[in-house]
Amino acid sequence: MQDVDIKTADGVMDAKLFQPEGSGPWPAVIMLPDAFGVRPVFEDMARRLSKSGYVVLLPNVFYREAPSSKLDLKGTFYDEAFRKRIYALIGTLTPERLKADAGAQLDFLSRQPFVKGPKAGVAGYCFSGGIAVRMGADFPDRIGAVASSHGGRLATDAPDSPHRLVNQVKAELYFGHADNDNSMPADAIRTLEAALKDAGVKYTSELYPGAQHGYSVPGTPQFNAEVAETHWTRLQELFGRTLKA
Repeated sequence: MQDVDIKTADGVMDAKLFQPEGSGPWPAVIMLPDAFGVRPVFEDMARRLSKSGYVVLLPNVFYREAPSSKLDLKGTFYDEAFRKRIYALIGTLTPERLKADAGAQLDFLSRQPFVKGPKAGVAGYCFSGGIAVRMGADFPDRIGAVASSHGGRLATDAPDSPHRLVNQVKAELYFGHADNDNSMPADAIRTLEAALKDAGVKYTSELYPGAQHGYSVPGTPQFNAEVAETHWTRLQELFGRTLKA
């Protein structure tokens, strides 16, 4: 693992960079953390994906607030004050900022001699599932695969809801849904899938019975080891056929 700094329009984004063993080059994947930010469990997840033959970038999406080493995002959504703080942080990530940040990440990866291929993959978790979709829409010629695991609020009434962007995506998309997830209820899943079908994109949308929001992230009460392993299988399949070909 290597600590890296990425110059952006608003400052410097700190990130973790993982490389497989060997000489490379390898395809790249951007792994976007959930609302609790970059932390050891996501470093472990990025490291696991990297060992499968990918350069993995794990960015601090809240870098405008503070470097990940100084961000104290420990808490629970049952705590109102903590919940308000997280939602306020997420609210600072406007579509314009997200596009600029994504471009900076892609430019950084393209400059690395050990990265190959014109397109990268992106994996989002919880709230960053929507960011992953937006990245695919903002950079259709640079993103070859989009994965969202228990992504929340992917289909809302908002004019910039992620489901309204899928017709701009050229990448193959994967969505893993928990059937016990207030941020992505059944009617929202149906709305998302209708938009995907109308867009004519290649996609998989999968519902995990008995799973809760956050099922893929170890160390949380919602973690589901069996479903998490299926999620890893889906990532390997998606990135293997889109980025390694």
